[in-house]
Amino acid sequence: MNNQLSELKKTNLKPNIAYLTGFYARVGDTFIRREVEELRHLGWNVSTFSIRRADSSEQVSEDILREQASTFYILEQGKWKLGLSCIKMALTHPLRMVKAIQQAQRIRWPGAKSLLWHLFYLIEACSLAEQLIKRDIALIHNHIAMSSGTVALLASKLADIPFSLTVHGPHEFFNPEHWGLGAKIAASSLTVCISHFGKSQCMLFSPPDCWHKLQVVHCGLDNLFLKQAISKPKDSRKLIFVGRLDPEKGLLILVDAAAQVKQKGIEFELLIVGGGELRAYIEEHVKKLRLQDNIKFLGWRGSEDVRQLITDSRAMILPSFAEGIPVVLMESLALERPVISSYVAGIPELVVNGETGWLVPPGSVDELASVMITALQASPQALAKMGKAGRQYVLKEHAITSEAKKLSDLFANLL
Repeated sequence: MNNQLSELKKTNLKPNIAYLTGFYARVGDTFIRREVEELRHLGWNVSTFSIRRADSSEQVSEDILREQASTFYILEQGKWKLGLSCIKMALTHPLRMVKAIQQAQRIRWPGAKSLLWHLFYLIEACSLAEQLIKRDIALIHNHIAMSSGTVALLASKLADIPFSLTVHGPHEFFNPEHWGLGAKIAASSLTVCISHFGKSQCMLFSPPDCWHKLQVVHCGLDNLFLKQAISKPKDSRKLIFVGRLDPEKGLLILVDAAAQVKQKGIEFELLIVGGGELRAYIEEHVKKLRLQDNIKFLGWRGSEDVRQLITDSRAMILPSFAEGIPVVLMESLALERPVISSYVAGIPELVVNGETGWLVPPGSVDELASVMITALQASPQALAKMGKAGRQYVLKEHAITSEAKKLSDLFANLL
């Protein structure tokens, strides 16, 4: 591997790298697809790997289908191929297999069940490592430091290449000992954090002598949002939510707040774009509060549709209980639409209360309803001023070209 890197350096060519996630490609990982695409533009040969394929409901655009077509899906290889890869790895690289088993022992959580799970991760890692060796991959980079992070780390030991990861939150921070977050950071050559809040959490759960590995690189927006012609705020009564309908997004709080807004006699329409485990429950809650005329569920939409829906709305709303730093808020600000969100995680690094949007205490129905009314009653001039301020910040801190260049430089220095 060192000889290969030396030769590439002489010819000024970038080595092959690999990206691994639990699911790829899907609607909710646009930030990863943008990053991969921009790294390719910068000259990196990026191979994409995934544990599973996303559900067909998320196959909503050509770029998602294109990325899925070129991605290697580990579990789709079947149990016999996975088992055979594991046997081959043990026979051809026994010392690496021992190192991978030792690494699994260091990061696993206590208990017999953990042994079984990490056996599965090791088998998946053997399949991945076989591909990494075959494709002359020089670095494996993982997004989301949970199950797929474990597979990527073990595969790096089996392929004898460096391992790096991007930590997003919030799920990695819910149970860092379970996911071996500190041990993964210690074993990494580089750990990327998408916000300063995320970096602080990684510092909390990792040894101080590993903190030099922690680097902040923001999620970035592509030209669809950054170079699109911006229209003035419309006299719209629409508010929009975009994201997974999961517990941490605070959708039930949002529905309760919407009920208060309706009780005040204020006209509005709330668009819910996305899907997830709580959709049926949330729809029942909407019916219970008789808000069917006010709240519309649109399911997953492609990037172009999302852009148009945001443009047609008065403001983005995301009342999350826990977050990383949501890309959808960046998208709204890039389109000069202010946002309503909660004081959690990295969101205050993006949203300045009263300047680029409104921030409310997480879980407060009354505060959220009050701010929704404020946004619905704000003048077009006030909305335009907030939108322009938000766009200026996003252009400075969240352009994919500049953020991917930071990451590219970190990869180049690492290799």
